[in-house]
Amino acid sequence: MKKWLVAMVALMVVLATGCSSSSSSGGNSGGGDVPQEITYASTSDVVGLSPILTNDSVSSNVIEQVYETLFTRNPETMEIEPLLAESYETPDDKTWVIKLKKDITFHDGTDFNAEAVKYTFDKFMDPNTAAPRASLLEPVESVTVVDDYTIEIKTKYPYGPLLAALSHTNSAIVSPKADQAQDLMKEPVGTGPFKFVSWTPGDQVVIEKNEEYWQGAPKLEKATYKVVPEITTAISMLQTGKVQFIDAIPTEQLKRVESLKNVEVTKKEGTPVYYMGFNMEKEPMTNPEFRKAVAYALDREAYVNKLNGLGTKGNSVIGPKVFGYDESADGEGYEHDLDKAKELVKSNNFGELELQILVANRDSYMLMAEIAQSQLKEAGLNVSIETMEWGTFLDTARDGKYDMTFLGWSNTTADGSELLYPNFHSDNIGSSNRVRYNNPEFDQLVNETRENVDQEVRAKKLQEANQLLVKDAPVIVMNHGVVTAALDKSVKGLELDPTGQWSLYKVYRE
Repeated sequence: MKKWLVAMVALMVVLATGCSSSSSSGGNSGGGDVPQEITYASTSDVVGLSPILTNDSVSSNVIEQVYETLFTRNPETMEIEPLLAESYETPDDKTWVIKLKKDITFHDGTDFNAEAVKYTFDKFMDPNTAAPRASLLEPVESVTVVDDYTIEIKTKYPYGPLLAALSHTNSAIVSPKADQAQDLMKEPVGTGPFKFVSWTPGDQVVIEKNEEYWQGAPKLEKATYKVVPEITTAISMLQTGKVQFIDAIPTEQLKRVESLKNVEVTKKEGTPVYYMGFNMEKEPMTNPEFRKAVAYALDREAYVNKLNGLGTKGNSVIGPKVFGYDESADGEGYEHDLDKAKELVKSNNFGELELQILVANRDSYMLMAEIAQSQLKEAGLNVSIETMEWGTFLDTARDGKYDMTFLGWSNTTADGSELLYPNFHSDNIGSSNRVRYNNPEFDQLVNETRENVDQEVRAKKLQEANQLLVKDAPVIVMNHGVVTAALDKSVKGLELDPTGQWSLYKVYRE
């Protein structure tokens, strides 16, 4: 009897140990033999890995895992909340005193403190740095270290969007020591939940979990950003499990992705806006009659209908999910009217000109270009398409070496000022104002949206600036975006922001 009991107890211990082992190896961080690794496929390579020196969504997807900002926007409420900051106060409308969190270290072991914040912002604002998004902190007059964990920011004028600007990826804090010792474009060092491992240009970027992360180590051990130039190949890799995550699903591939049994698709109305942009320093794009002809020729409703629910139509540059939106701006635009387009083309001899649309080699932009080319030809315009790799395209468009192009803005601050100022204010011609728009009346209105902390005043001025922009038509809005992500069903915990951003911090596999 005793032997029988001993045997039963031993068997129960073995079973319990087996169950316990399986549970502890799984739990929230995945079950059984599922590796805590994820591979994300992107059709383009990163441009670089420094928040100071980049300004594109592909690079930001990596940067946001490695670096952190003082503030962040809650993806559910869209409210700004402290991240590396502890708290802030505004003694007057041009002074911001920000308390920083303590006991946080960069990946190189150095301390995150007020000196690091000052170093980052001073370099970001230095004209010699030529930061692509220097406009974020253009209103800042000085950054002063009050003590080890307090900074004081003085602005030249009351700056309403400051906290939104400080939540932007390009305002992330870098390690001063690392920045002085190495090229952060190739070897980034931040405070984020993941650390940089390697970048093989044209192939992949690899990051790994930061065991010392101040909010607790992430569940994933490793994440790989794989460059897969053809989206159809990326989808096949998602289907076979070679990659577990893609985003920005092209509309023509949506049904295929949704049909995959091992994949879940997330869609959310977002802040991005996509538009045709004119080079406002070249003829005939400088001619309002030409821009009207193009606007009348573009059947954007037909285009949006082809997006399978991945876009919404609107003339307003500021979209419904962005602060400053007012539907009245839609009425200032130009609806499709082929007869009017043909009349303008004929009366101005626009059809005799050879024009080119510059397009980045991303499927969404290629679709816009192909549809637009067909519609513009129907109106009598002679238009060809030139495609470029993403990084080369950004440089070429910035330098104004094009006639017309297609551009997008994800608007990660969800604030209208940080859409209108970087993209269309004359201060930013040669950097983020790729259409090279220069309108003093518009500039003044945008300045007033930034130089005020009264949010009602800001909203009114944004509405006026937006209406002027839509009527003047340096850009023609193609659609407002619906952000998407497709994940293998083993992937859990990913939060997709209306801005299209996402974090891997809470992601795990089971």
